[in-house]
Amino acid sequence: MIAARDSHTKVMLNNGEVLLTAGYNSAGLLKSAEMVNSLTGIWTATGSFNVARYFHTATIQVSGKVLVVGGSGSAGILNSAELYDSSTRHWSTTDNMLVVRYVHTATFLSNAKVLVAGGYVGTSLSSSELCT
Repeated sequence: MIAARDSHTKVMLNNGEVLLTAGYNSAGLLKSAEMVNSLTGIWTATGSFNVARYFHTATIQVSGKVLVVGGSGSAGILNSAELYDSSTRHWSTTDNMLVVRYVHTATFLSNAKVLVAGGYVGTSLSSSELCT
């Protein structure tokens, strides 16, 4: 890896590369992302988030884009979301979740939406929502 990190996410892209996103290390919150080529083991930096975060989720979509939602950042627990486009290697903001949450789950559904469920905000959440 290029940067030490914990509390990050990883997701395998359609091209076989693995994307690691954000997290935390001794320097603080990260908004960087990096990829490893699963055939060569070579790591490369890629576009950075707009908002640093950790304890978020990353979910690959049929389009190949990666949806990252929630987590915790410098301003507290987040409801923001970002999309990674592997063809341009850039992040863009997208619709926020209705509820702030971190340490939640996210699952891609057959209707092309992402089910975001549970999490924590000082107490455990029993709510869920659909993101696109």
